[in-house]
Amino acid sequence: MGVEGARPHRADPRIFGERARTREGRLQVELAHLTWQRSRLVRSWTHLERQRGGFGFLGGPGETQIETDRRLIVERITKIKKELEGVKRTRGLQRRARKRVPYPVIALVGYTNAGKSTLFNALTKADVLAKDVLFATLDPTMRGLRLPGGTKAVLSDTVGFIADLPHELVAAFRATLEEVLEADIIAHVRDAAHAETEAQKADVLAVLVELGVAPGRDRAFVEILNKLDLLEPGAQAGLTARAAERLDVPAAVSALTGEGLDVLLRRFESVLTGGNIRLHLELSSSDGEGLAWVYRHGQVLERRDDADAGIVLTLSVHPQEAARFKSRFAEKVSAEQPVEADI
Repeated sequence: MGVEGARPHRADPRIFGERARTREGRLQVELAHLTWQRSRLVRSWTHLERQRGGFGFLGGPGETQIETDRRLIVERITKIKKELEGVKRTRGLQRRARKRVPYPVIALVGYTNAGKSTLFNALTKADVLAKDVLFATLDPTMRGLRLPGGTKAVLSDTVGFIADLPHELVAAFRATLEEVLEADIIAHVRDAAHAETEAQKADVLAVLVELGVAPGRDRAFVEILNKLDLLEPGAQAGLTARAAERLDVPAAVSALTGEGLDVLLRRFESVLTGGNIRLHLELSSSDGEGLAWVYRHGQVLERRDDADAGIVLTLSVHPQEAARFKSRFAEKVSAEQPVEADI
């Protein structure tokens, strides 16, 4: 099954194994494969039932072997599910710890071969497998991302989607896609040069809905048209100009050449800081520790060093962070108001 041309339909889980790099990924691949095998054995057993005429006894060693295989598969599936539950609990603890920081999460999703991993690498300078292969990314990969205005976020690369994703695979790879369920922004990467980009978009949105995610309704949604370098110059220029001026159209980028990435990063920041509040803070000139803490936990919009007042700061902070500022600096924090977001 190729990744170009006609959209693929159902996927054989055996093709995923070589691309799973963590223990969790390997367990998910094995679970999907065993589930697939079990369904094939059920069909084989039904075929033999018809052959022996429906009598209530075993008709030969072939049938006995099928029963044994099914029992072993069910036992292994049960064991893997228990192990994955342990992994999910660990990941849940990690997510709760991350929320205490807290850094917002931007999850890249998209059809297979849309260029998600290449975009992830370009934005974070990471070295994640980026090949023209189906399901190249099976394990969630997360990296810190500093946006142009100083906002810090976590960027997550997730598994690529395919058409008509089988239900057993949605279940098996649910842990891989959990970062999407927890994300503050879902960033949908599309292949702008693909002939069926609109149909692929529909496939991705359908899987997100099946996972219980309503992009644009219960969380922020940023659409990204990737692979501008493969379009005609006129089309490139039109998409780039519109994306630079408006927030209600897809961002236009080339992960390969870097075109449009600056605009995309500013858009991420605009979405993330749209609910931020503005704080004014006065610090003593000698409070170097406090000043360092401020720069770690907020975005400094303006700084003024005053001989009498000390260091006067205007900050943009996430509402969750505002409580921490008030707790740490008490009466030194004042003038709270919404921050106006720019593109």
